[in-house]
Amino acid sequence: MTLDFNRFCEACNPTHSLMLGNSEDMRYYIDFAAVRGGKIINILKRTITRVSPDKRTCQLFTGHIGCGKSTELSRLQKELTDEGFHVVYFESTKDLDEMDLDLTDIMLAIARRVTQSLEEGNISLQPQGFKEFLKNSWNFLQTPVSLEAEGEIFGSKVKGNTDGNLELSLPLGIAKITAKTKSNPDLRSKLRQYMEPQASKMLELINQEIIDVAINQLKQRGKKGLVVIVDNLDRIVSRPNTAGILLPEYIFINRGDDLRKLNCHLVYTLPLGLIFGNESEILKNRLGGGVDPKVLPMVPVKNRDGSECVEGMNLLRRMVMSRAFPDASTEEQMTLITEVFDSSETLDELCRVSGGHLRNLMGMLFGCLQQDDPPISQDVLRSVIRSSRDTLNRGIDNDEWELLFKVVKEQTIKGDKEYQDLLRNLWVFEYVDNERIWFALNPLLMETDKFKLWQQQNF
Repeated sequence: MTLDFNRFCEACNPTHSLMLGNSEDMRYYIDFAAVRGGKIINILKRTITRVSPDKRTCQLFTGHIGCGKSTELSRLQKELTDEGFHVVYFESTKDLDEMDLDLTDIMLAIARRVTQSLEEGNISLQPQGFKEFLKNSWNFLQTPVSLEAEGEIFGSKVKGNTDGNLELSLPLGIAKITAKTKSNPDLRSKLRQYMEPQASKMLELINQEIIDVAINQLKQRGKKGLVVIVDNLDRIVSRPNTAGILLPEYIFINRGDDLRKLNCHLVYTLPLGLIFGNESEILKNRLGGGVDPKVLPMVPVKNRDGSECVEGMNLLRRMVMSRAFPDASTEEQMTLITEVFDSSETLDELCRVSGGHLRNLMGMLFGCLQQDDPPISQDVLRSVIRSSRDTLNRGIDNDEWELLFKVVKEQTIKGDKEYQDLLRNLWVFEYVDNERIWFALNPLLMETDKFKLWQQQNF
């Protein structure tokens, strides 16, 4: 079997999240549930399809950035669609500024994506009150506005300019407003001044004129309901907003009650550090409705005692080799390792040093392919590892190293902000086994002189 180099490079690009509704991507998918502490996506799915199919749910999903959440949510989207639900999945970063956002920004993004998906499914909506709300919002931003300009902003042809009647495309209208304010912080602030005091009205209009109407029509067509999956909200930057509150805490805790008020099934991603903070119980109750967020841990390459995690390593090998030979069986893939690497030891080293962080694994593999054609040599891999190590190590000060050494000794982290920084910066990884959650140092940092010296002095 011959390796298709161009297709292999495309499959290894770390910016590409698998979309499991795509048959090509489905060939690359590996189910890591057996070593991640359970079938987390099945729990999210069962809550919607079995536990509460006719009553809205709001579920929270988290994990390290790059650990594979988007791929798993894509799987959830596919399986819920197969079960008969209308599923709207979108990446919030395409609509929102992760460094500066508010509740109404998220509501607008959801309204846009839901109405766009419904229009594509030929669901007829007449949200006159919500359209009027948007027109008033635009007029607040930019006065006066001619009918022609207004028609352009709302993404439709202007009909009947003489009497002022407009036929507006709601999704495109929202997109025009959010695009304009996303690139202009002053306009964004001004829009919030208008919208925030009316957040309750906005939610009511979205529920009554969009979601409730849509669900009724969907059920008339034999669908079981509406599910909205909002991905990438875990990327919200931990910086103070204008009120001095850290953005993740403000959005998910202070405004958590409002985020869960949409009258449909909701799945939100959120930053991992929030579940270790002092207000984790408030988060669970306000936004999660009393249910803990579901955490997607890393794929273990080692067990808690330091021995190799055989099953985890086997699955990571399969992940790499399926990108090279997606149509081969698992047994055939393992016989083709030397088509991709100079030895099986080189593949093993790549898997081990990734720490089971899937995007890092793909990133280092892609880095090898940038340097040379397969079979990838040990020397090329070591070069990529050194570069990744130095990049990761660059931002760590002595105090942070002391915290990292404590994590190595205790295999736990505390709720302090400093420890949350270790998680956010991917210096520490979370794993789970049959006993409990545990934490370990990113293996790339074990390649540093600082760690090696400390290890010599303490073990």
